[in-house]
Amino acid sequence: MISHSSRPEQTVSWQSWTYLALFVATSLFLGGCAATSTSGPYHVDAYAPVQPKNVKVFVSLKAEIVYVMEGDTCLLATPITVGTPQNPTPTGSFKVTEKNPTKRSGEYGFWVNGSNAVSGDAGKPPGPGYTYVGYPMAYWVGFAPGFGFHEGYVWPIPHSHGCLRLNKNASMKFYQLVQIGTPVIIAQNQPEDATIGKSVVHPTDYKDPDPPAAELISPNYFTEPRDNQLLPPAGSTAAAPAMGAPAAAQ
Repeated sequence: MISHSSRPEQTVSWQSWTYLALFVATSLFLGGCAATSTSGPYHVDAYAPVQPKNVKVFVSLKAEIVYVMEGDTCLLATPITVGTPQNPTPTGSFKVTEKNPTKRSGEYGFWVNGSNAVSGDAGKPPGPGYTYVGYPMAYWVGFAPGFGFHEGYVWPIPHSHGCLRLNKNASMKFYQLVQIGTPVIIAQNQPEDATIGKSVVHPTDYKDPDPPAAELISPNYFTEPRDNQLLPPAGSTAAAPAMGAPAAAQ
C-alpha cells in the first residue's frame, strides 16, 4: 500500500523499529555516507537494455535493494520496502507474471460517498451508499499470487505485507525494464550488495505526509508526473558501466 499511516502499515514489529534506530545511528556514525538526503526529489538513473529478454531482477532482502541486471551491466539499482517478519516477502526464483500500471488494492483503501472518503478494509462499508476504492498500487509488477512490485513509500526498515515497494520516481523506470517472463530472484543477500549496493542512496519519502484522500482515489493519480526517462543502453555514448552502480542521488 502507498499510505504509511494506514492501519496495515502501522502494524510494524518492535524489531523493525530497532532496525530503524540502528539505521539512523549508523548514518550519523558514518558522517553522512549512509545518510539519506532531503535536498530534493529522489532520482535514480536507469539504462535501457540492449536485449530486453536478457534482463533479470535480483532482490536483496537484507540490503533492501532491487537490482535490474543485463548480464554484468546494472540497469537500475534502487531501495525497496520489503515485508516484515510477520508478513515476509517470499524468497526463491520467480518470473514476472503480470503488469498493471493502474492497479488498486483489493484489501484496503477508501469507502467513498460523494465528497466523503473514509479509509477502511474492503468488504466493510461504514454505511449505506458507500463505494470501495482501493489504495493505488501504481506500476504493479506481479511475480507470485498476491505479491508484486509497486509504487509506494520506501522505508529503511521492513514495512510491507510482503510486496516490494519502489519510490514514485523509480517505479515507472522499473516497470519499463521488465516484461512478462522476466526472471525475479529473491534472496536474503545478493552478490551485488558488496559492489553496486554500497553506492545506492535511500529516498526519504517515508517521512512525507500522506497525500489527501481525494488524490488517492482519483484516476488522475496514475497520470501524475514521474521520472520515466531511460538512458541509452550500454555500448552507446551514455553506456552503463559493467558491474557499476547507476548514479542514485537526491
